[in-house]
Amino acid sequence: MGIIMKTYTYTEKKDTRSGFGAGLAELGRTNPNVVALCADLIGSLKMDEFIKENPERFFQIGIAEANMMGIAAGLTIGGKIPFTGTFANFSTGRVYDQIRQSIAYSGKNVKVCASHAGITLGEDGATHQILEDIGLMKMLPGMVVINPCDYNQTKAATMAIAEYDGPVYLRFGRPAVPVFTPADQKFEIGKAVQFTEGTDVTIVATGHLVWEALEASKALNEAGISAEVINIHTIKPLDDKAILDSVAKTGCIVTAEEHNYLGGLGESVARVLAEHRPTPQEFVATKDTFGESGTPAQLMDKYGLNSAAIQKAVKKVIARK
Repeated sequence: MGIIMKTYTYTEKKDTRSGFGAGLAELGRTNPNVVALCADLIGSLKMDEFIKENPERFFQIGIAEANMMGIAAGLTIGGKIPFTGTFANFSTGRVYDQIRQSIAYSGKNVKVCASHAGITLGEDGATHQILEDIGLMKMLPGMVVINPCDYNQTKAATMAIAEYDGPVYLRFGRPAVPVFTPADQKFEIGKAVQFTEGTDVTIVATGHLVWEALEASKALNEAGISAEVINIHTIKPLDDKAILDSVAKTGCIVTAEEHNYLGGLGESVARVLAEHRPTPQEFVATKDTFGESGTPAQLMDKYGLNSAAIQKAVKKVIARK
């Protein structure tokens, strides 16, 4: 798969869950087969506009997430394209059996849409801050796993997955984060997006960590280190070629994600490197731990998920070349 080169411009801060809501509303206007289900979190998932415009295509399941997945699987049999909505913790861990047996095993065309993912959920604490969901979902045969980086990319991804026939896990978040990708972008499943070219190190990041990687690359450049930053919005299927082409130039790589380093993007990248081009790699991720209550900024700093942590990892991996 070929890499896509893009420039980026910071415009404002918006939450990625609102990008999902905007994309879902647009699908309501353009695709009559799209239906939505929610587990009593309409406001949190920003589904209000879709419901207002398409009340007959919305199903409020209540706090019964396992039932929601079963109903969504059944709706596909009649040709509907169901989008389920709840927190990431409840979209995966609580309903893993239903997703495996009723959706993934038979390749049902269900879009599992998961908000409040990762540690930036913040004050709700460890019980709600799932850091294992990417690993859980990427292990399911046939499941596409997408983790967009900002409002615009989340909106574009939401609309793109409706055109894909098969199960998809779409992961997004709660806090307002920088919007820096184009509003009119075309989202291509499985194709990485390169933001900067570099010769000293490759930084591949996903989700909220993409902006942190770009901020890190600026600081590194001022220190004389040339970093190539690649946005891996699709963790499965992974854009192997983009990764391998980049490390062929730079000779080392840092992976950055708001997820446990066990089972996340970093491990997927490590598999590609082990199979095709063994390369020094450092992981910016949580290290086999649960989260805790705090503001998103406090937690990103404590758990080493920010620009400073990426810069530290870059210097460490360059020393290993």
